[in-house]
Amino acid sequence: MTIFYDPLDVACKAPIGAVKRGCEVLFQTYYCESGELETFSADVCFLHFYRDDGFSQVVPMRRSERGFYVSLKFHEVGLYFYYFSFGNDLYLSRGALRRGELCRGHFESWQLTVYDENYTTPEWFKGGVMYQIFPDRFCIGGKRREVKPYQVLRDDWGGMPSFRPNAFGKVLNCDFFGGNLEGIIQKLDYLAALHVRAIYLNPIFEAYSNHRYDTGDYMKIDGLLGTQEDFERLTSEAKKRGIRILLDGVFNHTGDDSRYFNKYGRYDSLGAYQSHDSPYAEWYRFRQFPDVYDCWWGIVTLPAVNEQAASYREFITGKEGVVATWMARGAAGYRLDVADELPDSFIRLVRKAVKRADPEGLLIGEVWEDASCKIAYDERRTYLLGEELDSVMNYPLKNGIINFMLTGNTSELREAIFMLLDNYPKETRDCLMNILGTHDTPRILTVLSGRQCSDKEEMACLELTESERETAYRRLYMAAVLQFTLFGVPCIYYGDEVGMEGYSDPFCRGCFPWEAAETSKLRAFYARLGEIRSEVAPDVFSDGDYRELYADSGCLVFERRKGERAVVVVCNRSKDQYRLHIRGKLQSLLGEETFEDSLEVAAESYGIYLSE
Repeated sequence: MTIFYDPLDVACKAPIGAVKRGCEVLFQTYYCESGELETFSADVCFLHFYRDDGFSQVVPMRRSERGFYVSLKFHEVGLYFYYFSFGNDLYLSRGALRRGELCRGHFESWQLTVYDENYTTPEWFKGGVMYQIFPDRFCIGGKRREVKPYQVLRDDWGGMPSFRPNAFGKVLNCDFFGGNLEGIIQKLDYLAALHVRAIYLNPIFEAYSNHRYDTGDYMKIDGLLGTQEDFERLTSEAKKRGIRILLDGVFNHTGDDSRYFNKYGRYDSLGAYQSHDSPYAEWYRFRQFPDVYDCWWGIVTLPAVNEQAASYREFITGKEGVVATWMARGAAGYRLDVADELPDSFIRLVRKAVKRADPEGLLIGEVWEDASCKIAYDERRTYLLGEELDSVMNYPLKNGIINFMLTGNTSELREAIFMLLDNYPKETRDCLMNILGTHDTPRILTVLSGRQCSDKEEMACLELTESERETAYRRLYMAAVLQFTLFGVPCIYYGDEVGMEGYSDPFCRGCFPWEAAETSKLRAFYARLGEIRSEVAPDVFSDGDYRELYADSGCLVFERRKGERAVVVVCNRSKDQYRLHIRGKLQSLLGEETFEDSLEVAAESYGIYLSE
């Protein structure tokens, strides 16, 4: 005999996944027929718990006819790690796909996330479609504005973004193509046709650079993009179409060329760089005044902010602060830039400010790893316990999907899905920002081509061959199916829906090719996926449960279900064909086929089916 435990099987752990404070949790291990695992015989089983704060507990489990069980309540919010022991240094620990593996000596623990019972996330966002826009490169509307003397206004829409360093070895990012808020307003109907419910804008506030992550003035829209009135008109026109606007909260650093630091004296304020008497002096940490200071990743143009400074906290999160001001002007929430570099206490204040302005306001964090248990700067972060983020950018899923598309193997994708199911609160999962690409990563079409580049000169010359592009498109269709049907909210990076190409920054930040948009078959496919989410089965995709129906190394079949209503999704990257037994009828939502009792799955195919 051996022993079986799977935290995603309700027979082993109920409820599965993260739990609310005060919830009773049943843990059960089962004897099963001997397989590849070590065989053993045991009369006792202990459940071991521990936390980062030093708390530990060993709980004896009760015998059942088929194994061992125990029920426990958890009265404190936090992360609990656990494993099982059977005496004689024999442990049951977390193995592949989070299932139990018998071992001696080293072992991996499972995680139990216990979160605040009052934690909720915005309902309006769930089940929708998100769209990310890099403002300078999306669309030009109306008359182009004048640039400042140190900026360059390009007149070659679609040209190669500047990427070479200047004589001092610095890439200035000061070339602008002229995309603006008016251009976004003019394309709202285009976005509505994609069933977009939320637009996430990269920074729009006054700054030196085209990416605007070097904020110059948090209270002023960048002049090249428009005015406060333009922003308010954007939020108003978007609202008429059922679309809300999310801003980029860049609160970890400012620009050195800013009202607050004012290194070059271009502002009429007394900046921290200029004097110890500056009202912004406590916002920055100087090691040797004024030229040696903390900055983001060593980039001197991005001086890091001291988020513990009381005046800075009030400026950003106070009742008349930055968050409150722009939400009063129509913003629906924020995406927090580099959330892992913001103190938990500061994120909690940002959340309070967002929810004070609008209880349904949204707060999403940029976290690239498992956000439920991340350790940053030697501290365990508490993003998802109920007092900080509504959700995060879903990089683990992105990486899993890409790996599946490139290798044809489901393992990394399934591991990512199971991790999210096991560790994240459902309230968080339903609001995950499901990405395939962003302004920080290569274009998804380029990635899926499999083409590699070694440096930026090579990236600048990159042009996919017809064969590479055909392969990438074929993979992207399947990747988009996964992005749109797994739990969370798909986020389209502008232009991915029409097959934009480009390697990493700045080549992933090209100008939108509007001449290709209306005739793009890929864009029509994205629109259909949005329609399936928003109109065909909105209840299923807003907060429906996930269940894996079948999986092997090259094929994944899963179900999203809400009550009696279900959608079945098939992604087969293998050369094999399958016939899967089903109950009832399945109607294809991407074609005309109907299946009853069995589902035919062709090689290298995908499908979305409504259960009837």
